[in-house]
Amino acid sequence: MADSRDLELFRQRIAEALPSANIPTLLLLLYQFTGQVRWLSPPFIPVKSRWDENDSGGLAVELQMEIRDAALPAIMAWRHGAHIAKPELSANELTRMLSISEAEPIPPEYADMMIHKLRRYSGAVPDPVCLPDGFRVLIIGAGMSGLAAAIRLRQLGISYIQIEKQDHTGGVWHSHHYPGCGVDTPGHLYAYTFAGGNWSKFFPLQREIDDYFNRVAREFGIESSIRYCTECIVSRYDEESRSWHSRLRLPDGTQETLVTNVVISAVGGFTTPKWSNIPGLRDFEGPVVHTSEWDPEVALDGKRVAVIGNGASAMQVVPAIADRVGALAIFQRSRQWAAPFAKFRMPVPEPVQFLLREVPHYEWLYRLRLSWIFDSQVHEALQKDPAWPHPDRSVNAVNDGQRETYTRYIEEQLAGRPDLLAKVIPPYPPFGKRMLLDNGWYKTLLKPHVTLIDAAAERVEGSSIHGINGEKHEADVLIVASGYDTTRFLLPVQVVGRKGLTVREVWNDDDCQAYLGTVVAGFPNFFMLYGPNTALGHRGNFMFTIESQIDYVLSVLRQMGEEKLDEVECRHEVYQRYNETIQEMHQRMIWSHPGMSTYFRNDRGRIVTNSPWRLIDYWNLTKEANLADYHTVRHLGSQPDVPAEPVREGGQPTHQ
Repeated sequence: MADSRDLELFRQRIAEALPSANIPTLLLLLYQFTGQVRWLSPPFIPVKSRWDENDSGGLAVELQMEIRDAALPAIMAWRHGAHIAKPELSANELTRMLSISEAEPIPPEYADMMIHKLRRYSGAVPDPVCLPDGFRVLIIGAGMSGLAAAIRLRQLGISYIQIEKQDHTGGVWHSHHYPGCGVDTPGHLYAYTFAGGNWSKFFPLQREIDDYFNRVAREFGIESSIRYCTECIVSRYDEESRSWHSRLRLPDGTQETLVTNVVISAVGGFTTPKWSNIPGLRDFEGPVVHTSEWDPEVALDGKRVAVIGNGASAMQVVPAIADRVGALAIFQRSRQWAAPFAKFRMPVPEPVQFLLREVPHYEWLYRLRLSWIFDSQVHEALQKDPAWPHPDRSVNAVNDGQRETYTRYIEEQLAGRPDLLAKVIPPYPPFGKRMLLDNGWYKTLLKPHVTLIDAAAERVEGSSIHGINGEKHEADVLIVASGYDTTRFLLPVQVVGRKGLTVREVWNDDDCQAYLGTVVAGFPNFFMLYGPNTALGHRGNFMFTIESQIDYVLSVLRQMGEEKLDEVECRHEVYQRYNETIQEMHQRMIWSHPGMSTYFRNDRGRIVTNSPWRLIDYWNLTKEANLADYHTVRHLGSQPDVPAEPVREGGQPTHQ
């Protein structure tokens, strides 16, 4: 009797969810559950959407109702234990399904990657890795990439120690909590392939993202083993023992040296705030707060507030505080493109949350669709066309069409305000700088107490901020939204490799390079996640990039165990050839366009943050490591001198 009541309740909840469910995803689900080709045939073929995941499929209401009516008995049959008609989807089948669902052709080469994602969504775990007794890995950081690395190492039976300088997991999503802070990637995409997120909003905000990482760490059994409030000061490779000696600062301020075979850096790229070099900035008479170091005690209500910067964090914080402050002045150094944000602050209906949680096949297919929509679709549009006659405004015909589309959107948002249009429409091509999302930015600029200064701040005197155009604004509070030091990777940790050379010396400070964004010649047994040239400037799921890097690292570790290797070091010629290749690719792409300044480039003009690869290309490069790319040293019968317990400098052993 209880089972029948549960089934009836389940039926009611699914019936409540279906009116808000994504139609193209339901079509895929119907085909997989029933095997009926009619759901992938006219008249049920979706029409291409302009901006988002196309919830209606562009279909007539009557067709939508027919699809939803058919989905309920199909889902209930599955719930009752009925056989799924298409439990395993072939590469050709999956490509065809998604091409119909997305209303555009999906290249066949994407099929294997999509099947890989489906397997991960369903909980597939690789075989254990066999490494010698005493082999240990140090993971520095417990943010997005560090947690994923720890979970995979634990699943594969690899011993590791994880440290985190904060008192909590989550990385930047724990430390950053300025008003409006949130993700500009759909939440159901901004989640590990092995752990979906039951989000309350389609684009969740900071607190919910922070909670997600904490929940994943807890559910996968790694939270309690993380050594919090512990910072790595320096990690030094010892060539004689072929091991890494990492000096840690403990919560009580004392230090210890930890010896491990391998180090994985997961320190992230948004850890060091970049302060504008503006005379008098630190001497401002009122509170000065950087968005990355937000002080919730700073009073904003009714105050005159000035904001320096108009990038990603400014576009979030400004609309979030605009209705609280008395006056708001924004100093912009350069103009930004911002795309429509159809689901900004839109909640995921609770019944749809239930559908995503209780019908995993729906969630997997929904996420698979998102991964195409928000991944590498625009990659081709970012390639320079040498014959294109308007290189000042765009890089090719498709990019020029994007410019027209985004310009029309801005004109619609700022209708009747030619003065603002003259200040906000960028002269450079779309995607030349990081593409932002309109968090209500343009509507905020229309408010009578908001002033946009089309000039950088030149100096601060007392309570006055002076723009380089001569404008002056008085303020009670100064918000600095000038971003991060993103070109100096590994900045929080001093990493010392072979011959005592630091990574800063090898990189000449900010000329950061890495093979696959993961390994550096001269630094054996050292891996980094979110390294140089891995950021996705062409949109995409960065979570999957990180997971691809981790798969690569695990492939190296697996082969170290199989081949009984003590040491692997990227060959210099491999390292050099790879970096020459990606820079050659970048010279043919939009980010080397001379018409704008961007944090993607270092002081030498070299692209150091963004990846030139499509996601499929990077996945293919990282899914299996080739040991021919490495100098290797075989294990000679003795392990490096790795203490059973880390030794506190000048004291007794400490317990983990």
